Amino acid sequence: MYLSSLIPIISIAHYALAQSSTSSYVEPSVPTGTPILGDYSGALRPQIHYSPPIDFMNDPNGMFLDANGIYHLYYQYNPTDIVAGNQHWGHATSRDLYTWENQKIAIYPGAEGEGIFSGSAVIDVNNTSGFFPNQTNGVVAMYTLNTAQEEAQDIAYSTDGGYTFIKYANNPVISINSTQFRDPKVLWYAQTKSWVAVISYARDFVIGIFTSPNLIDWTHASNFSHAGLLGLQYECPNLVSLPMLKNASQAEPLDPSNFASMDEMYILQISLNPGAPQGGSISQYFPGTFNGTHFTTVDAATRLTDFGKDNYAGQFFYNIPVTSPQISIAWASNWEYAQLVPTGPLEDFRSFMTVPRLNVLANTTLSEYALLSYPYDYSSLYTTPTSIANSSTLTNTSILYDYSTTVPSGALSFSMNISSIPAANATGTANFTFLSSVTGEYVRGGVFLNGGNGGDTPFWLDRSHTYGFSNPFFTDKFSTSLWRDPDTQDFKLLGVLDRSILEVFINSGERAGTMIFFPEGVLDTVILGTDDLNPGVEVSVELYGLRSTWASEESGNATMTKRDSGQVMRRDVLGHLGQG
Repeated sequence: MYLSSLIPIISIAHYALAQSSTSSYVEPSVPTGTPILGDYSGALRPQIHYSPPIDFMNDPNGMFLDANGIYHLYYQYNPTDIVAGNQHWGHATSRDLYTWENQKIAIYPGAEGEGIFSGSAVIDVNNTSGFFPNQTNGVVAMYTLNTAQEEAQDIAYSTDGGYTFIKYANNPVISINSTQFRDPKVLWYAQTKSWVAVISYARDFVIGIFTSPNLIDWTHASNFSHAGLLGLQYECPNLVSLPMLKNASQAEPLDPSNFASMDEMYILQISLNPGAPQGGSISQYFPGTFNGTHFTTVDAATRLTDFGKDNYAGQFFYNIPVTSPQISIAWASNWEYAQLVPTGPLEDFRSFMTVPRLNVLANTTLSEYALLSYPYDYSSLYTTPTSIANSSTLTNTSILYDYSTTVPSGALSFSMNISSIPAANATGTANFTFLSSVTGEYVRGGVFLNGGNGGDTPFWLDRSHTYGFSNPFFTDKFSTSLWRDPDTQDFKLLGVLDRSILEVFINSGERAGTMIFFPEGVLDTVILGTDDLNPGVEVSVELYGLRSTWASEESGNATMTKRDSGQVMRRDVLGHLGQG
């Protein structure tokens, strides 16, 4: 399809409330009036990350914060199998972005062969759509209806705050007679008092920008095309305004009060699959400006949201105050193996989401416009008011902590701060290892303070020593390079380990890495250490246990125990792995 043909056929739509229908489904085996139950006690099931009750989940959809302080997460969901297909919109809600309550399925296919594909949701406070007389909390979801004939953009509206939806009678609201046109993300542009949607012309590597006064009648405004990595297709675009920091040092600890006087910039985030540098799927972003109809990048650089392999199709919440860090959640998997991972046959579900992340743009040492991503505050989940292990003098030594009995969730937060690093000729490493004392499996990561190599500070992750999943595309090592600012002379690491997912955030989120893994044994021991650091370098570490947030949702036993298959004796882990 040539660009000249990318002119949409906008539906001649009008208000037709009396003719609209509820989001009903033709397959009676899928419940329509009650949440689906799940067992959240499995050894591989994360305890602070969102995962579906059963069956297969992928892209986050329709995320928004309502006036009552409730975060709504919708997601691509197949409630009938552990692989993708038969797509619905699943739904969960939370007040803290970690403690989720599964809701009933929100939007269903209306006929055999239909799929409710990715999209977004907004709150129509001013009733621009006409769907919500005498209320300010009406929700409109815009999504791709997938059929064998085409992918078109439909809308559905909710008068109860996003729990049940009515499909608009005159759908579709945007159609171009294409099978590769999907994933609308809608925002409100206050300067022109209009709605804006970004939609992917997937195989043409084009993001179309559309405008509407009422969420029903849409006009094509412009295209953004052929930028960054192309791969096979563009998917899941997000256009979002972010606070812009003049200096990255302001970002710690990403307190919203720091951002009220900052400049406003936009990013256009685009996911691609396949075609990621590590293989499979990944997301990229482009900083720039937006005038209501056209997006213009600040430069031609390609920037990735994550240096791991398991972060895709991230979406930003609607209705977060514009002067605050914007909040996102992504799908923690990769299409190369998402439908094969062992949680399906072992625990009857597949996929989880990343932790919620705060996002700002900042002028860093490496880039004038870098996306900083940092975990949303989870201190309310700490199992103890103070850290369960810590050291302020971890220079050229290590600590080992057995959390098998003290942290039954198997979820932990760890931090490592290194200061007084020489501006030149820095040496040494800082590492972390999480291992199973029963099977000897482990995941590791660390940094080389290689100041003699132009300030390059490579950081790495390794999942090669977990043995519960084998696949040629399950790449086992990841790395990224940091260019240290000699004036700061420090390195900061924050990590979250949650049974079968590890996320790390380096230097206030300048780099983020997401890695899933599937051990045969339960990880129960952590080693934090450093080695060969220069004299005068200081290291401090802290470890916190995190409580499970799934107690109210579990239909099984919430207590995780070690797999007892022969009572393998604890190995001499320090001798086996080496210190630091």
